[in-house]
Amino acid sequence: MITSRTAQACGKADYGWLQARYTFSFGHYFDPNLLGYASLRVLNQEVLAPSAAFQPRTYPKVDILNLILQGEAGYRDSEGNYTQASAGEALLLATQPGVSYSEQNLSKETPLTRIQLWLNACPQRENAAIQSVKMHECQPYTLLASPDGEQGSLQLRQQVWVHHLRLEAGERRTLALRGARAWLQSIHGGYHALTPDGGGETLACGDGAFIRDESQITLEARTSLRALVIDLAE
Repeated sequence: MITSRTAQACGKADYGWLQARYTFSFGHYFDPNLLGYASLRVLNQEVLAPSAAFQPRTYPKVDILNLILQGEAGYRDSEGNYTQASAGEALLLATQPGVSYSEQNLSKETPLTRIQLWLNACPQRENAAIQSVKMHECQPYTLLASPDGEQGSLQLRQQVWVHHLRLEAGERRTLALRGARAWLQSIHGGYHALTPDGGGETLACGDGAFIRDESQITLEARTSLRALVIDLAE
C-alpha cells in the first residue's frame, strides 16, 4: 500500500535565517498522527542563510543523516569532534546522550540546503561518531546507509537501508524491500511509485509517501528525478 504525503501538507517554518519543511512533528509543528514512521523519527528539508548556525543542543540517541544539497556545513560536538561537509556529501552523526552538537553554514554568500533524517538507534549498538560518503552524482543508484556498511555505505545503528536514486524522464528502477515499511522522498522531480499488484501513486517534486507491506517498489521518473527510498525493517 502506498499513501502519499505532499510537500504542501508538511509543516513549515520561516525564521528568516532558516526556512524549513517538516514531514513529521518537529519543533513548533505537531501532529499526533505524525510522530515519525517506524524508526524514521524526523525528515526535515531545511535552508540555512549564509553564516547562520544552530546553537549546541543535545539529542535523543539517534543517527542523524545530513544530505548536503547546496553549500558547506561545519559540525562540532562537545567532545571536540569537528567535521565539514559540502554539496554532494552525506554525513552521519551517531549522537550520544549528554553530548551537544552544533551546525553552521560556513559560507558568507551561499545558503546551506540539506535534508536531515533522524533514525532511532539501537541502545546496544555503537558506531563511529562521524561518518561521511559521497552521493555519486552521476550514478543512477547508490546505497547511502545500511546496518552493516555494505557497498561502502554509512553504517547505521538500526535495521534501515537508505537508497539514493537518480533517474532521467522515462527511466525506472525497482528495489526489493526488506522491511514491512518504507518511506519514499522526492528530492527533486516527479515520479510514479508502483507496486507489484499494479497499485501506485503519482508524486511531485518534494512529495513523500508511506509504503506498507510491499516486497518491492518501482519508481518511474516523470521528469529528471532524484529520490530517496528508506527501507525500514524496524
